[in-house]
Amino acid sequence: MKKLILIDGNSIAYRAFFALPLLNNDKGIHTNAVYGFTMMLSKILEEEKPTHILVAFDAGKTTFRHETYSEYKGTRQKTPPELSEQFPLIRELLDAHGIERYELENYEADDIIGTLSKKAEEEGFIVKVISGDKDMTQLVSPKTTVMITRKGITDMEAYTPAHVEEKYGLTPHQIIDMKGLMGDSSDNIPGVPGIGEKTAIKLLKQFPTVEELLDHIGEVSGKKLQEKLEAHKEQALMSKALATIHRDIPLSISIEQAAYRHADPEKLRHLYQELGFKSMLEKMGGDTLTEEKPALEAISFSIAEDITDNLFADVSSFYVEILDENYHTGEIIGFGLKNEKGLFFLRAEDALSSEAFKKWVEDESKIKHVYDAKRSIVALRRYGMELRGTDFDLLLVSYLLNPSDTVEDFASVAKTHDYGNVETDEAVYGKGAKRKLPEEKRYAEHISRKAEAIDALCEPCTKTLKDNGQLELFEQLELPLSLILADMEYTGVKVDTDRLKEMGAEFKLRLHEIEQRIYSMAGTEFNINSPKQLGVILFEKMGLPVIKKTKTGYSTSADVLEKLEPAHEIVREILHYRQLGKLQSTYIEGLLKVVHQDGKVHTRFNQALTQTGRLSSTDPNLQNIPIRMEEGRKIRQAFVPSEEGWLIFSSDYSQVELRVLAHISGDEKLIEAFREGMDIHTKTAMEVFHVKAEEVTSEMRRQAKAVNFGIVYGISDYGLSQNLGITRKEAGEFIKRYFASYPRVKEYMDEIVREAKQKGYVSTLLKRRRYLPEISSRNFNLRSFAERTAMNTPIQGSAADIIKKAMIDMAKRLKKEKLRARLLLQVHDELIFEAPEEEIEVLKEIVPEVMEHAVDLAAPLKVDSAYGPTWFDAK
Repeated sequence: MKKLILIDGNSIAYRAFFALPLLNNDKGIHTNAVYGFTMMLSKILEEEKPTHILVAFDAGKTTFRHETYSEYKGTRQKTPPELSEQFPLIRELLDAHGIERYELENYEADDIIGTLSKKAEEEGFIVKVISGDKDMTQLVSPKTTVMITRKGITDMEAYTPAHVEEKYGLTPHQIIDMKGLMGDSSDNIPGVPGIGEKTAIKLLKQFPTVEELLDHIGEVSGKKLQEKLEAHKEQALMSKALATIHRDIPLSISIEQAAYRHADPEKLRHLYQELGFKSMLEKMGGDTLTEEKPALEAISFSIAEDITDNLFADVSSFYVEILDENYHTGEIIGFGLKNEKGLFFLRAEDALSSEAFKKWVEDESKIKHVYDAKRSIVALRRYGMELRGTDFDLLLVSYLLNPSDTVEDFASVAKTHDYGNVETDEAVYGKGAKRKLPEEKRYAEHISRKAEAIDALCEPCTKTLKDNGQLELFEQLELPLSLILADMEYTGVKVDTDRLKEMGAEFKLRLHEIEQRIYSMAGTEFNINSPKQLGVILFEKMGLPVIKKTKTGYSTSADVLEKLEPAHEIVREILHYRQLGKLQSTYIEGLLKVVHQDGKVHTRFNQALTQTGRLSSTDPNLQNIPIRMEEGRKIRQAFVPSEEGWLIFSSDYSQVELRVLAHISGDEKLIEAFREGMDIHTKTAMEVFHVKAEEVTSEMRRQAKAVNFGIVYGISDYGLSQNLGITRKEAGEFIKRYFASYPRVKEYMDEIVREAKQKGYVSTLLKRRRYLPEISSRNFNLRSFAERTAMNTPIQGSAADIIKKAMIDMAKRLKKEKLRARLLLQVHDELIFEAPEEEIEVLKEIVPEVMEHAVDLAAPLKVDSAYGPTWFDAK
């Protein structure tokens, strides 16, 4: 039997967008509507197994219905840009799935679906219509079932003639008569004022159509109702016409063109990778694209049997190979060396025991071109050697040339610069825990290829860096910083494991107490961590309103519970239970697992990862310790000085990104507020709400803060409305008033987008670039994201540059003052030191001085400092 599935594209996209929280891929592109659409498609294809399938879209804002009633759909809010951006991706998704899509100028998706369903019925098809719009139920027939999405996106209610009869007591064709009488607020169809669904149904059971009813108004019971019908006859007929789906519009597509062509696995896999849909990739059986690998060109190298001075030269390319990803614990397995004397592989055991090698490594006058200086320094220091004389770092240079290029391993960096003569580490050593050494010749050649690649790429990469005006950024900022980060990583941060264990015991006790309160409120014991059991308790036993459903039942995700929080105190307890549980598993048990034998954690700072220039950290991630919850903040109590009589000292930039925005935009009001030392959120509240400082309430300040930081990230009225829990109209008004108060900020936003379109990139104050190839894309989604990125990258990137510069200046100042204080961590806009108690007074003076003068801004930088026996106390 031939089966045709017809999907209302706009309706399902809207449903998906509002059913799921805003999701982003790693490039920051919103994907929640695409993800919801994908889930719906997967379910339909799997369960229905259609022979034919088509997705219909609305072609534009105006249709033939606007000729009848210009206010048709006039009350609908503008589509959120976060959703508009996703429509091109949904179309890509359909193409990859081999699914036909269609739209027709002057008509709606409903009319396309109505016409095709009628034709398909005539040709003997079974038809299923998928929509979120109950207007579609007028198409129901013995051969056509209409599936209407309920809560969520994959949970649907099937409308057959019997179901329509059971639900409304009407025939499917009478749905348009019902709409004619009651109207439809979502489409701004007026209907007859004062007539709702119940009255409309009651009237239609007496008179089957609007026309028949209007011919017999005198027989309707109730004088007021008669008057309403008499006064709005034309409106009722017009409303019925507006609600009627046209089933004979001129289509340029046939049913056969909607034959399901099935998915193109490679296209689909590529799209899922781009979107970051890991679960979808897993269903497809893997997350990598198959790609033919070209054969590597032969190289000539030697395995150095004797490590003597004769191997080394004034300038060499040098690569340190570590089998384990974690170079703090991983074993060095060999070195690659390329210079005027040849290309060599040095065995680890030979080199690390050689005085000639140690002398060359530590000789500042012997220039080394390396890959990832920080990693190389830390690894060699573990073997008692200090790497000096590095003046080229392929990883950092490559990162500066294009921070958008993904660094997977050395081979991916080399390939970025069209040097493909290096295999991936995975191909040579295997993956993850299964990594192991092959026979020596195999890995000796692999390591030698890396040294050769560094040598080959040094000159052209340096030239491009110079041509871009970024040589100073590399030489004065990123390379010196890598040496400081190496010191910080090697030094590590002392952890009071006893305190962590105490906190773990406290958390367990608190979790048990919360658990008992939840059981008491629920009236029964159940597995709180089971979404299925929790859903039954909340929505069936306790009768809380269902906000969203999933394939497996009720959604109990964080965003759902946050919306339910006012409904019952049990929800607040469940949220607290989850947050505390995460702290226990991730930050108590997790931290205890990564404490080294020296009692410290040695996090790895990622210097070449983020596209804005910000540092991140791994093993452990010390930048993500939650500080909004009191229990989360207390975890910092476990970070302590490494020596007796020392303290932790912390200095944090105050609102650095907003100060950068003031400087870059040149907005006089913003600059003046910072110069006068005003609270910027209070100042913005005064401007936006037109009140005096003393009249600013805490709620006004909260909203102003959300606008201030939202502007930095190019927030839309929809995004702000979600953050503040207000309407889009109110959010739009806030943004409008903000730009009216700070006009140069709006001018800056417009100017930077124009500049990005002209140059293809944006720059920070210190000339860090971010390329935006999508800034002129025809794809609305990609273009919009690039425009938002153009607005915020110079701000975020400059803030990142400022704290990096401060770290370098601070290292110099500590050395100059001959202090024993050490820089331990950089977390967002904060620098954390440990120092002897007697040096604290000096730090209180010099740290703010250095940090506040790292870069001169029109809106002066400000630093807040604190100190204490733990990181927690230094706030």
